Order: sequence, then structure tokens, then C-alpha cells
Amino acid sequence: MVVKGILRVLYAPHKVFKDVVQKPGYLGPLILLIIFAVAQVGSYYVTGSKSYVEQTMPSGLETDVWTENATLWMANSGVAISENTVDFINGSQGLIAIDYYGNSSIEFAVSNNSMLQMALGNFDSVDCGPNGFKEVFFRVKIVTPDAAPENVTITLCSLSDSNFFYYDLTSAFFNNNVNVWNNISVPVGSGSWLSSGNPNWENITSLKLDFAWSSDSDIDLRVDGLFFRGLFKNQIDFVGGILPYLANSALRGLAPFLLEWLLLTGLMYLLIKGLKGNVVLKPLMTAVGYALITIVIQAFIVAAVYTTLSDLNYHLEILAYVSGEFEMARDVLLNQLSTVNLVGSILQIVMWIWFIPLGTFITRAVTGDKKIAEQVQMGKALSNATTGEVTPFSWMKCLLVSGVSLFLTIILLDFLGALGIA
Repeated sequence: MVVKGILRVLYAPHKVFKDVVQKPGYLGPLILLIIFAVAQVGSYYVTGSKSYVEQTMPSGLETDVWTENATLWMANSGVAISENTVDFINGSQGLIAIDYYGNSSIEFAVSNNSMLQMALGNFDSVDCGPNGFKEVFFRVKIVTPDAAPENVTITLCSLSDSNFFYYDLTSAFFNNNVNVWNNISVPVGSGSWLSSGNPNWENITSLKLDFAWSSDSDIDLRVDGLFFRGLFKNQIDFVGGILPYLANSALRGLAPFLLEWLLLTGLMYLLIKGLKGNVVLKPLMTAVGYALITIVIQAFIVAAVYTTLSDLNYHLEILAYVSGEFEMARDVLLNQLSTVNLVGSILQIVMWIWFIPLGTFITRAVTGDKKIAEQVQMGKALSNATTGEVTPFSWMKCLLVSGVSLFLTIILLDFLGALGIA
């Protein structure tokens, strides 16, 4: 009987709300709540299975440890190594709340020299093999000299200094822009790397950078954001596996239904009261709960549309939230999501419009019910026997209650969403 009542909302709402108001009960709305949560879990699972988060080395809650600690570095004789807490890449906590860039860069300074050699001491083994990281990435700023370096080389050692890969980076510095952070990205695991000894791409343990100029000068060079990157991990695995992911999705799935249910009920109650109508909370809340079959249908359609998505890669630029870079990477993702977002927006508008007549029928049923009128007048429940006629709100007044309550609900949901609550 409850299921039939839910389905009747789709084809006979003017009748079903009269029945619901006369015999209110929360079973129907709770069934819809569970179905809605299932649809939401489906949506989260589909998007999670198609979303891949870029992994980096170093990793952890503070990933940029290699360019936060000057003691990890070595350099040629006479070079002063320090942490520059004024000039560094300013990222922020991005989508997964990790501070990728920290609060300093590593500065190397030497006077009257034509060469700067820097090395990052032994670190945990990094896998740059076929199943490992795909590139080494860092940012470098040459403050002085003005001239471009004559030669730049990056070296990756494997277990010992005698086993290494090396790569000519000179071309990346042909247009030497003084006092500008340059992003340097070098593919690893294959390509134009040369080797000496017996290095292994699956076991990289240290890194060196060599800069050489044609003549002696004062050299001031800064390095920040050194990562091995290009390895992507599925979002579901990233949060600990499918069971924790689905459990979290279920909890998140309940919130939109409950919040919209409470807001619509509360606002309609206040508006009917304010317009001197007869209203009791339980019948009104039950009827509004039945009407939320609209967002249940919306959730299932959105879940189906999500299955058409291609894989979504969340690159470091998205996660690290560096101004300028974040916006460009975000636009790429938004372009991939444009069709889904458009369908979702259209569906949302349709469901809002659909609720207006449903809310109108609810208001008419509540304000015209004899038992509700007697409860309001007497302040207590009476028997089924009722006397006298009850005049419901006019259709225009019912439409007003429905439209205004929906409008205010939308505003409140947007406000709560901006606060991160909804």
C-alpha cells in the first residue's frame, strides 16, 4: 500500500496527498530516502571508478619535503645552501587537503663561479619503471646571472653514484627568463636518457643537477616543487578501498534528501501558519517526503548519465591549487564534465518545476483536511468523526506557498553549499 502511494505521486498527486494527509506515516518517505541513498551511492561509485588521482614522490600530508629542508642537499665547494621562505611556489590545500608546496624553496648561491652542482642525497627508492612514475618534475628560478647556462644536466642515480641515467636539459634554458619560475618536466623510464654503469629504472635513489655557464659570475638559483609524478591511482583505492568508499558515499547520500525534506517542510509549515491556515507537522512532513520522489528520479537519471563519462585524471595542478595552473587544469576537467553537468542542471530545473504543483496539492490537502483543522482548534487529536466544513486555501494561495517555500529552499541550499554543509 505504501509503495502504491509512492507511485501514485507520479500519476494522481491530487488524490494521493489527500490520503497521505489523512493517514500520515513516515514509512513511505523512509523508503524513498533509502532508494535515494542507493542511487547516490551508485553515482559516487561510477564517478569514483572513473576518477584517478595523481600520485607523487614524495607523498604524504606534506609532499614537498625535498625542497623544504636544505640539509637534504649537497653542492660543490663554496655554494651556500639555504631555505628561502620569501620566494617559493605558493600553493594551498587543494581538493584532497594536502599542502603540496610547503612554505619555502631551496636557494643555492655562490660568488665568482661558472658552475653549480647540486645533489639530493639518498632517498627512498623510487620506481620509474613501466608500472611506476612517468616523469620527474621541478621548478627552478635563476636569479643571477642574466645569461642562459651553457649546459644543464639532470642525473638520476640507482643505488650508487656509479650507476646512473643522465639527460641533457640545456634546451629548456635557452630562453633564460631571469627571476621567473620555470616548470621543468622530464619523462623517465625511457626516451633520450643516457646511462653509465648498470642503473635500474625501478630503483632510483638520488638526483643531481649540474649547471654550467661560459664565464664566472655570481650565481643565485632556487629550486622548488621537486616530484616524481605521472602515476595515477583510482579514487576508490585512494580512500582505502571499495567498502569504506561505499560506506562514506551512503552517508553523504542521505544528507541531500534529509536536508531538502526538512527545509521544504519547515518553510511550508511557517508559510501556512503565517497565512492563517490549518497545519499539523506530521501530515505535512509525510506529504513532502512523498513528493521528494522527484529527486529520487533525478538521482537515478544522473547516475545513468555518469556512466557515459570518460576517465577523469586529477593532475597535480588540480590537487596543489597553484593560482593560474589550477584554473587551466580545472577547465580541462570541466570540459570533460560539461555534458553531464548540463544534463544535471536541466534535470534540477525540471525537478524544481515539478515540485511546485506537488507542493500546491500538498498545501491544498493539508489546509482542507477536517481532522487537521480540529487538531489545530482543539490542540489534540480527535476521533475520526468530524463536524463542520473546512475551507482549504485557494489554489493561488496554495501555489504561493509551494513556490515561495521552494524558492527559499533553493537559496538556503546554495548558502549551505557555499559553507560546505550541503
